[in-house]
Amino acid sequence: MNRALVVVPTYDERENLPIVIARTLAATGDDVHLLIVDDASPDGTGALADELAADEPRMHVLHRAGKEGLGPAYLAGFAWGLERGYDAIVEMDADGSHHPEDLPRLLAQLADHDLALGSRWVPGGRVENWPRRRLLLSRGGNWYTRVALGIDVRDATGGFRAFRAKALRRIRLQDVASHGYCFQVDLVWRALQSGLRVVEVPIVFTERVLGVSKMDGAIVLESLRLVAWWGLRRRVRAAYELVVHHRRLGSVRANSSRVDAV
Repeated sequence: MNRALVVVPTYDERENLPIVIARTLAATGDDVHLLIVDDASPDGTGALADELAADEPRMHVLHRAGKEGLGPAYLAGFAWGLERGYDAIVEMDADGSHHPEDLPRLLAQLADHDLALGSRWVPGGRVENWPRRRLLLSRGGNWYTRVALGIDVRDATGGFRAFRAKALRRIRLQDVASHGYCFQVDLVWRALQSGLRVVEVPIVFTERVLGVSKMDGAIVLESLRLVAWWGLRRRVRAAYELVVHHRRLGSVRANSSRVDAV
């Protein structure tokens, strides 16, 4: 990849932002830029981002009118990056849970794949400082996703991932409607159905130290409902193709793979 853009949505992340920015810039070269997408944070995150960007040519800031959810924030960042001709676009959280030092490994996988997922649940991946409830929720949610959609991706809900720009253009971002954390599953599902090559790269996920998590029950319910609907729709389509056209849909399992831990 030649030029990459790391998209970082923020809402009330003033404490974490300087740390994440410094680590990201230190871990990457001049061909990797950073875009902060701020949803009018009441704590002044957006204003701080502007101050930091004024002295850093590799950093950019996109201000949005208000808090609309994770999905729309990422879509706005993707559109910004695609319009400016970046070759790769990365999703990364602003709370320090994703290690910027893993960015070179993710980006390197785009030489042979269309989407590289930072995965907590493949050999070599793990989480740090999570309570048992969060562990069960994440593992259970990913198991549910695999069964409902018939995929082999172990961490479809993670938010640390790198796309080829060409891949984002193929998965029809204009049709993405999920707003919460189900947005992550939505993009993986679209990539697999489009025949894109998806690889899981083991990462260490560290629970945030500063600030408050944005996860809540409504996000989980949205994910369960949408994933069930996507899986049902795929099965209905498969049955139709078999009965009417006497052909089988291609397997989405064959499009994903994993790399070993370093």
